[in-house]
Amino acid sequence: MKRFQQNIRKVVPYVPGDQPDFPDMIKLNTNENPYPPAPEVQEVLAKSNAEQMRLYPDPTAHQLNAAIAEAYGVEEAQVFTGVGSDDVLAMIFQTFFNSDLPILFPDITYAFYPVWCDLFRIPYEVQPLNEKLEIVPEDYYKPNGGIVFPNPNAPTGIALPSAAIEEILQHNPESLVVVDEAYVDFGGETVLPLLKKYENLIMVQTFSKSRAMAGERIGFAIGSVELIKALHDVKYSFNSYTMNRSALDAGTAAVQNAAYLQETTARIVKTREHTKQVLAEMGFRFPDSKSNFLFVTHPDCDAHELFEALREAHIFVRWFDSPRIRNYLRITIGTDAQMESLFAFLRAYLKK
Repeated sequence: MKRFQQNIRKVVPYVPGDQPDFPDMIKLNTNENPYPPAPEVQEVLAKSNAEQMRLYPDPTAHQLNAAIAEAYGVEEAQVFTGVGSDDVLAMIFQTFFNSDLPILFPDITYAFYPVWCDLFRIPYEVQPLNEKLEIVPEDYYKPNGGIVFPNPNAPTGIALPSAAIEEILQHNPESLVVVDEAYVDFGGETVLPLLKKYENLIMVQTFSKSRAMAGERIGFAIGSVELIKALHDVKYSFNSYTMNRSALDAGTAAVQNAAYLQETTARIVKTREHTKQVLAEMGFRFPDSKSNFLFVTHPDCDAHELFEALREAHIFVRWFDSPRIRNYLRITIGTDAQMESLFAFLRAYLKK
């Protein structure tokens, strides 16, 4: 092996959900929103000026940051935006997790966390979920180089109450605590009010799920002015122009329509609760999800075999080849019609 080959940084990459393309498919595998974004977003994109594409976007993302700040009741200097919450989280890992102590996150959680740790050479230690697949706050009451977890957690959908998160913060005054709220709009409890009390807290959210804008790639963080300035310093040392023009305009339009956000998330939550009832009647078991997906298992079914059978029928869900959760499937909540098609398939499958 040549020297330059020896120096290649080797990591096991994150594996995203399939992006199939069949006209008859029911796509319930990547937690996308089944409804379109706000009408104002569609208007902005329809009026997009191609002539402006020759110009760089605003590196400060002022327009979007100001809209987010107003919507969430914070200062603009407390807002950081990036190309999806993955970009924001990766920047957080690069900026803040530089200790010799390991950062802590759950053993069953968003699979990008260990990938970033390996990529950026960050020591980490996973904390096992309990037998109910819940985060145990007490497991984070020990020396660490930082803490990160989704709330609601993924892929379980289980949400921690803000009181439990505050206990984690109180036991870690010297550590940064990052709460990844990608799914919070579907029934979780945001840590936004805690930002006024804890300078070591960063909240991260995304436009990909509740605002139905996965294709535009918009994520943001809110934290203290000091922490957000540090994030911007690293961003400007890496890539000043992370947000494109259409994302800035469309994101601004989306965040200004709170009523549409509430309307569409309420529709998804209603479908989710109905789905829980129907699947329970079929014998499926699952945690009480507060997200836009369910994490299900069935005592009489092998999850991988069911995954493959669904796939053959062009119904796509997510299966994880991981020891503790190998017999679970993650099912995104789609439209009522999509879920009825799923129910019909499952009823027929279970009768075989």
